[in-house]
Amino acid sequence: MTAWQDAVVELRRDKTPAVLVSVDSIVGSTPREAGAKMIVTATRLYGTIGGGNLEYQACQIARHQLQQGSDDGVQRFPLGAGLGQCCGGLVNLMFEKLTGSSDWDTIASEDDRIELYLFGAGHVGQAVVRALRDLPVTINWLDTRDDILPQQPPPGVTPICTDTPEAEIDAAPAGCYFLVMTHDHGLDQRLCEQILKRDDFTYFGLIGSRSKRRNFETRMQRRGIEVEKFERMTCPIGIGGIGSKQPAQIAISVAAEILQVYDRAHNDKQTDNKVAYKTGGRA
Repeated sequence: MTAWQDAVVELRRDKTPAVLVSVDSIVGSTPREAGAKMIVTATRLYGTIGGGNLEYQACQIARHQLQQGSDDGVQRFPLGAGLGQCCGGLVNLMFEKLTGSSDWDTIASEDDRIELYLFGAGHVGQAVVRALRDLPVTINWLDTRDDILPQQPPPGVTPICTDTPEAEIDAAPAGCYFLVMTHDHGLDQRLCEQILKRDDFTYFGLIGSRSKRRNFETRMQRRGIEVEKFERMTCPIGIGGIGSKQPAQIAISVAAEILQVYDRAHNDKQTDNKVAYKTGGRA
């Protein structure tokens, strides 16, 4: 399955008529949360609003809208016997045609993907990319070794071979995610120092043990990094309860942690937006 965000660039470039189907609101138990999206063209489907008969019916409506040119709008779907789904909740779906450049520009601006800077293309780095490839994540994959980075990366992954990875940290946008797991502990420390000079990132994870963390903190403190900054560094990385050191299992654990951080930040943003809306812009 291709995420709807991955399809936007191609569909906008080719001026492909499409319909954006969004979960506008929900009541009770439903297969997807409010805000979930998929893009429907005459022949393709990108993303998912939960599968099953709900998604099938939504695709039929979207394609009819493309053929007939009917108006945008919201439709109500009770998830009961009529749809052959036993969730028991209610889903309101928004159908919006995407036929012009301005429509695609608007959708592109709504893309809230995770922007990850992954330093290190070793076994664990490769496993992390595999674990995240079907998720809404844009990966900037950095290493100083050109021969270890992929020549044909998967969609959403940009390999960057550089002798000055610290400069990439300085150029990274606010709100991004950093993950450090290079082959060189000295390089790891330099990257950590550069990241901790910033205060506008969402997540920073460093692969390693508690002992590595203590050693790095001691060295960085001697080099002028304030102790309070270390609270922003996650090390060891990954969710609790997974003790394996197999690259694939580490990657799954780290991917889960990144998604947890993203969900918290995303939910906080939605809450702030709702408060601002109710107070007339005063959050």
